[in-house]
Amino acid sequence: TGIIDQFGPEGPTIRWRTPIKAGYAGPAVADGKVFITDFELSKGYLGAERALALDEKTGEVLWSAQWEADYKGMLRSWANGPRATPTVDGDRVYVFGAASDLLCLNVEDGAVIWQRNFMRDDGAGMPIWGFSGAPLVDGDRLICLAGATPDGKVVALDKNTGEEIWRAVAADSGLGYSQPIIYDFSGNRQLIIWNTDAIHGLNPVTGRVLWEQPFAVSSGLTVATPVRYGDQLFVSAFYNGPMMVEVDGSEGSARMLWKGASDSEVKPDGLHALISTPVFDGKNIYGVCSYGHLRCLDAQTGDELWATLEPTGEARWSSAFLVRHEDRYFLNNEHGDLIIAKLSPEGYEEISRTKLIEPTTPSREGSRGSRLVNWVHPAYANGHIVIRNDTEIISASLLTE
Repeated sequence: TGIIDQFGPEGPTIRWRTPIKAGYAGPAVADGKVFITDFELSKGYLGAERALALDEKTGEVLWSAQWEADYKGMLRSWANGPRATPTVDGDRVYVFGAASDLLCLNVEDGAVIWQRNFMRDDGAGMPIWGFSGAPLVDGDRLICLAGATPDGKVVALDKNTGEEIWRAVAADSGLGYSQPIIYDFSGNRQLIIWNTDAIHGLNPVTGRVLWEQPFAVSSGLTVATPVRYGDQLFVSAFYNGPMMVEVDGSEGSARMLWKGASDSEVKPDGLHALISTPVFDGKNIYGVCSYGHLRCLDAQTGDELWATLEPTGEARWSSAFLVRHEDRYFLNNEHGDLIIAKLSPEGYEEISRTKLIEPTTPSREGSRGSRLVNWVHPAYANGHIVIRNDTEIISASLLTE
């Protein structure tokens, strides 16, 4: 409560700015601290990744932890730093680098409690766009998108020691990049893993695969997080479009309700999302499509109700992150704008827009040229928004004065 209705002419008050280095990873805010990771290239594909803890009110760096990272095998155009938001759990924070370095750190001083590298220790291969997916804490388990061989696309570790508890799903196809997430279906908790050949529902305690829904995704681009409403689960991929799945929690099974028919990025049907996770409210789906169109779909059929380029403009891989607040949405687009808007089946209604941060990351598109983008999901916490680019992290107030 107490959040602004619209931005003033000068935009939100910037509480602090702190210099950092490159990366796509979003910030995590917990217990008076902001946690972030970054990367500095030294030579070729070699460099150093860091985890930092900042004071939430002042932006002062409280500590940093650094480790060497080798991005060899990653597409050079995108070898720009960590992707995964830090996961905070009480007195520990788990950080996951783009070269599969997983570290458990003390939140007070950054001391390393344990660490693991899935490529070195578990035979994982480097995904072309690097390792992603924030580690997921579930009880004493830390669930990771690992790519371990054999049979370890997803691995659960003891969060206290780093020792393996279970592994699941054969690692004989692409790992993908989508965030592991746990949902409750009919009173039964299921771990949802979306990789390049299927969506899987697992028992999060044992790793037993409960069901599998085939969905072949091109170029490994399972990026957006699967979203749930009731017993329905929605996914969307850049090339291969949308799919709606119905999950029977009591039976531990699932079936496809509908799926898009187009595998074309330039002639999509429904929603072909890439970076940003869609919003699913039970009746409608809102998301950003392959060339920047914000679309609204009928959730029961997948039919498009409307589309607009107003929040983003048209560009390949264009992105905006949607966060709901009461009866409206905050949108962070790739240009560094923060937008307040209302979304409904009737259309897009923009209320207010301000420039929040400069886009600094090159989006290299080959013959299509290049542009600077901000592809970082922000943190909303305690009446403020925290967001970063490749040179700074900032905190801005969204509170009414």
